[in-house]
Amino acid sequence: MSFFNFFARKPTAPIARDRLQILLAHERASFGSNSDLIALLQEEILAVIRKHVTVERDKVQVKLDRGDSFSTLEIGVEIPPGAVEKQAEIRRAAARAS
Repeated sequence: MSFFNFFARKPTAPIARDRLQILLAHERASFGSNSDLIALLQEEILAVIRKHVTVERDKVQVKLDRGDSFSTLEIGVEIPPGAVEKQAEIRRAAARAS
């Protein structure tokens, strides 16, 4: 293991997937309101997305549909044009400054 690997970014997608699976399992087991779970999911998803791109809160939509045998989680994120490129430039500038 080199010194630089210690500071490398760790992938967040597997962690986010595991969190969603836990939350969905919890939701299926409970008989409570879906609105609390959806609000929690939306906040956590927004936090993960904001690590990579600047996104407004109202541009992230989360919808949970419950069926008899399964539930469907639908996530819609509106990313502003050029936001990904802008974040990449900011990261490159920060890396050069370090």
